Formats: sequence, structure tokens, C-alpha cells
Amino acid sequence: MTLLLTLDDGEVRRKLVDAVELARDAAALDAGADSVGEHVDVEHEDAVSVTHLFAARVPGYRGWCWSVTVAAADLDAPVTVSEVVLRPGPDALVAPRWVPWERRVLPGDLGVGDIFPTDTDDLRLVPAYLSTEVDAESADEIEEIGWELGLGRQRVMSRYGRDDAATRWNRGEFGPRSDMARSAPGRCGTCGFYLQLDGSLRAAFGVCGNEIAPADGRVVHVEYGCGAHSEVEVEVTSSVPVAELVYDDSVLDMEPAVGEQPAES
Repeated sequence: MTLLLTLDDGEVRRKLVDAVELARDAAALDAGADSVGEHVDVEHEDAVSVTHLFAARVPGYRGWCWSVTVAAADLDAPVTVSEVVLRPGPDALVAPRWVPWERRVLPGDLGVGDIFPTDTDDLRLVPAYLSTEVDAESADEIEEIGWELGLGRQRVMSRYGRDDAATRWNRGEFGPRSDMARSAPGRCGTCGFYLQLDGSLRAAFGVCGNEIAPADGRVVHVEYGCGAHSEVEVEVTSSVPVAELVYDDSVLDMEPAVGEQPAES
């Protein structure tokens, strides 16, 4: 439905826009005259109400405004104050978005003696007997499954957990898109120091075993690489430039110039 504004609606709006002093008095009554600054802006709410904004002179609230909404039912009705609130402006200092405490811990935050319990319904973990990581093709693997079921871990990483870890490692510092990987002479998958992971992640990830490499002891992507690749060879050349020797064995016919006598033998 289209709302058509009449002439009276325009008059009502002008009446509300002109009610600056009424709005200022309402803000001063609520917050104190010293806390209300200059008139900043007017926001049109609808045909019968507008909001006046005044700069807030409140310590610690830089960029905030007193918001005073005034209304009038028609041209003959008195202007009344609907609400007075303190609200942030576009450049205001506001508190960061609230984050639950269990999501505030970031990698590297856990220190010596700190404890961070895992939720019982964590999607990254499943009971060990539901693990799809082990393919029982040998007696050793069957023994490993028995260890997990009975005397070993109660929970192991689920497929979701492994995928989540793989995504994080792929996008991390030792992934294929890092600056180091882009400028490397070779990839980890062809390096002798690359220790391949076991299980479903073996195709894409391993651990670096080169103490010189920046990723030593870290999980690296098979397409990651650095300058400490095991197969890097340095071409040894002389530090002094040597001009290339040129042998000219062409036969030149020497003829005396005009006016010259041939040399006597």
C-alpha cells in the first residue's frame, strides 16, 4: 500500500522539525543541561514523529548523541516527547561485540597450568568405537583398534573435526597460499625432511623435520615449501666476471689503400 502525504502532513513535519528547543529541554531534564551539546541532526521517523540528535557531553562517550523523539498527531495537536535515549553515532567508541567466554580463548592463549575443558557434545570428537580413521587390514591395525576400544582414548576426532583442522591448516602460515610457499624452490611433498601423517590426512599433510626450516616440528601442507628444501642445489660460479673468448678464424684479404705502395718483403 502506498502512503500519500497530504499538505497537513508536511506542515506537521515542519512543526516537529522546528521543535528543537523542546527536544533540548527534554534531553537536559533527563541528563542535565551541561551534558547536552549542539543540535546535530534530525531524523524523520514517519509522518507524525521525528528524532532530534544532540551531541553528548559525557566523559567517556565521545561520538555519542542524545536522541529525542517528538511527535504530534496532527497540525492542531501539541508536540510531545516520546523518548530520550543516549545512543552511539557513526564515530562513537562502543564496546566490542559480546563473545561467550568459551569462544574468547584463541590459539596461544593457554599457558602453564591453564585448563580449558572440552564440551561433551563437541562436534570435533566422537567415541573411539565410532572412529572411521583406522582401516583394519593388518593384525597391527586390529590391535590398535582394540586398544582404542578398551584401554585407550575414550574419544577421537570425528570426520568433522578432521575436516575443520585440515581447513585451518590449509589456510594457515604453512599452507600452500602463504608467501613462503609461493617463493619456495620446491614443495614439501618432494622434500626428504617431510614426514607424512597417517590416516585420512596423509594425502595432504605432514610434519617438517628440518631444524633449519621455519616450519620445523609443525604440520605443513604437501604444497607448502621453503628455501630449506632437501633437493635445493646452489650453482657455484666465479665471483669475478670473465669475458667470453671469441675465436675469429675468417680469412681477411688485405689490399693496400689507394695511393699507398705495398710493403716490400
